[in-house]
Amino acid sequence: MDQDLEVQPDQSNPNPYFAKQLKRGRRLPTGQPLYSATCFRDGSISTVSASTDICVSCTTFNILAPIYKRMNGEDCRESQFRDFWLSRNERILEMLCWRNSSIICLQEFWLGNNELVRLYEQQLGSVGYEMFQLARTNNKGDGLLTAIKNDQLRVLDYREVLFHDCGDRVAQFFHVQSLVPVHKKGHQARFQEMLLLNTHLLFPHNSNCCLIRLRQVFKILNYLEHYKVEHGLFSVPIILCGDWNGSKRGQVYKFLRSQGFVSSYDVAHQYTDNDIDAHRWISHRNHRGNVCGVDFIWLLNPIKQTCSLAESWKQAVFGIIKILLTKHSNFRQGFDVEILMKLQSKLREAGLKGKDAFSFFKSKNLYEDNVTLHEFHEGLRRLGLTQKELEGLTKEEIGDLMLAADFNGDGVIGYDEFQVASKVVSRSSAPLRDASNEMTRKDTLNGLETVLDVKDAFLYPPEVEQGRWPENYSLSDHAPLTAVFSPVYGMRQVVA
Repeated sequence: MDQDLEVQPDQSNPNPYFAKQLKRGRRLPTGQPLYSATCFRDGSISTVSASTDICVSCTTFNILAPIYKRMNGEDCRESQFRDFWLSRNERILEMLCWRNSSIICLQEFWLGNNELVRLYEQQLGSVGYEMFQLARTNNKGDGLLTAIKNDQLRVLDYREVLFHDCGDRVAQFFHVQSLVPVHKKGHQARFQEMLLLNTHLLFPHNSNCCLIRLRQVFKILNYLEHYKVEHGLFSVPIILCGDWNGSKRGQVYKFLRSQGFVSSYDVAHQYTDNDIDAHRWISHRNHRGNVCGVDFIWLLNPIKQTCSLAESWKQAVFGIIKILLTKHSNFRQGFDVEILMKLQSKLREAGLKGKDAFSFFKSKNLYEDNVTLHEFHEGLRRLGLTQKELEGLTKEEIGDLMLAADFNGDGVIGYDEFQVASKVVSRSSAPLRDASNEMTRKDTLNGLETVLDVKDAFLYPPEVEQGRWPENYSLSDHAPLTAVFSPVYGMRQVVA
């Protein structure tokens, strides 16, 4: 049986963050060894003891760069007041050091200020972290910082991924391995390996940003696929961390779910993909005062089957188009609401609703139940999804979408075909599941495989877990999210 782990803080230097977590009875991630594992034999699930099972914790946090933090008006930034940004970042570092996660992934790290960079290097370095920094392209001033505990994990490979898009976004990619073996047999030891990524996707300033974010995720997943093939890492779990700038109702979430990824926080709290659970928790309040859950730690285990990456991307694009063509007075799409409502107003002005909205694409006979390639392209242009300067859909992509939707090959898209093409991953009413629950009797593992279980996940401050943003929280406009994983190893025989 899994054992709960509670770590008492050093009472000589009490920290209010840990005091609150312990009062709530939460398990704190330390990266120290646990003593349980789950094995799978002959198609069934059982639990046995293991003396070398380890716990890996990961914290993702958008720390709000001082160059973006507004102070008393639109034109005033925190970066103009050294005492303010220095004090706030010292408190952030205190929290991070006390949390002691195996992996720290930070976004909006102010790389343009040498004093702040040295502060993080000194403080995190003094408690045993190896740090990797990556600036956004075109000298934006901020970027990413990933810190990895060097007494828990070994970095086998590090890559920098540049998206080369209008958002100047980047990602950090790591291949890491545990220093403690997760399984021993005789003189042979098996160490936990995983692929890790830290990123910050584009903020949805307009409707095209939805497409740009999908492209950014596509680039990430495509890169991971090529890396796995190149290095033969088909049985290695993947963890994606960062600020995804989109909620559980958005197409990025659906895209990643269609590829087999699960949200660690939702797994830990047994939340579903249904609308009722879409806003149970939040992690961000933007400059407009809107709140939403946009920070995720995604997990993909090697046993999870996925559909084609290209097909999932097309379905996600159709999902965006379908949303723009649908009139819902109670529609909410994270921070895309204002943008999408403006676009939907075009449809309302034309008196289009329900199935009739499909005729938005038609330029000739409104009573014909199909759309030509030219009409499809023109409709997408009217929706604002083809602007070159905003990296809209290209002619080639529109042609691919047309082919994907033209199931009967007659050269046009019918309404029923469009409905099928825009059907993305279904919103399940069942709780998201961890590695153990994903195993079925049909799964076959070749020899000894290791996957990751989500043991716990939590946000701070605790109010955001209830969907409320506390006015006295001042570390950032984001809440730090921590997930705790433990390896699960198993031997699965072929089941007839």
